[in-house]
This record gives sequence, structure tokens and C-alpha cells, in this order.
Amino acid sequence: MNDFKKQTYSDQVAEHVRNEILNGNLPPGAAISEVAIAEELSISRAPVREAMQILIREGLIVSHPQKRKHVKALTAKQIKNSYFTGGVLEAAAVARVLEQYTKEDFLELERIVAEMKAIADTNGLVSDQVPLDNEFHDILFSRIDNNLIVELCRRACQGISKFLLYTHWVKLYTAQQVYKRHRKIIDALRTKDPVTIEQVIRDHYTTSGERMSAYGADVYDG
Repeated sequence: MNDFKKQTYSDQVAEHVRNEILNGNLPPGAAISEVAIAEELSISRAPVREAMQILIREGLIVSHPQKRKHVKALTAKQIKNSYFTGGVLEAAAVARVLEQYTKEDFLELERIVAEMKAIADTNGLVSDQVPLDNEFHDILFSRIDNNLIVELCRRACQGISKFLLYTHWVKLYTAQQVYKRHRKIIDALRTKDPVTIEQVIRDHYTTSGERMSAYGADVYDG
């Protein structure tokens, strides 16, 4: 890690830990040793401590007084509640700004979904669709002029699906189902009906939360 730039040590340490979580090397509940990370990366503990604070704010790391930090482990109920909350917030926010989505936004959404379909039609993997999924929701968030809602949405769902339980998330749906689920959101957006789009986006998240809850720390013995 000698190629770290001093002014970005903490960000790069945070990225390193995220990748360890993503790869399953640090599963939910795993203890985090700042000393071990500092030694592994051949750096001082100061940027590691700063990185821990970044990850705590993101909801990936949990810290309790007098106890070692650990990767967040969620119960089945907490997973369901997180997805429900994220879905309600994103649905309400998108419905409120429906008229602000431009022709260019729709063209981008259609491009993304077309690429999802191409991956599905060629027996590609859901993991290949992950960047597209991120792009898709980034466009939905782009018209929401409320950073707090966007931050809460990302923390409620993306932290779980894209990091903490990524290895399970990519198995929740087939690539074809991922395509169809996002196709359904575009079709709802085109209706310009707030009630329809709220229902579709809420369902998009709650159904994922129901499936993901099978991997809660209190029920999954993998």
C-alpha cells in the first residue's frame, strides 16, 4: 500500500475495508482491528481511525464503547425494516419530482435497461448488472433536491445489498428478473402517476427485503 497518497489515506483505507467486506473476507459480525489494518497496510493508526469513522457513518461498521469495532450484522427484521424504509423514502421522493425527469433521463434509463436485458439474454451474471443498477438509481436520485433523503435511501438499502450481504444479494434474482424489475419502474415513471410509481418502487424494495431477510444474522446459518 506504499502507493497511498498521504492526503487520501483515510479514504483509501475505507475503500480497502469496503472491498474486504464485499469479498466476504470480513463477513457481518467480524471484528475489526485497527492495529491489524495499520500493520497490513504499513501505515499509522491515525488514517485507520479516520477510515473507521467514515465506515461507521455509512453504517457498515458498528462501534460500542469499550468494545472492539465489528462489521454490522443485521437481523431478519432489521433487514426488512431497512428495505421498507429505503423504498418508502425513494418512492415518495421520486413521485414528488416526476415532472422533472427529462427526455434525456428517460433515454439513459432505457439504455441502462437495454444493457441489463442484453446481459440477461446472453446468460450473463447479475454481478455484471450491478454497475447498471447503480446508474439506474443514480438517475432517479439526480432529480431529488434533498440530500438527506438520498443519503438515507443509500444507507438503508445499498449498504446492505452492495456490501454487507453482497454475496447473497447477487443470488436473489436471475439476471432476467433484474431486467424486468427495472423495466417495470420505467413503465411506471412513464405513466406520470404518483400513486403508481410510489407503489412500484415500494414493491421493488420490499420484495428484495423479504428475500434478503433470509440471510439475517439471527436466522441464517451459512
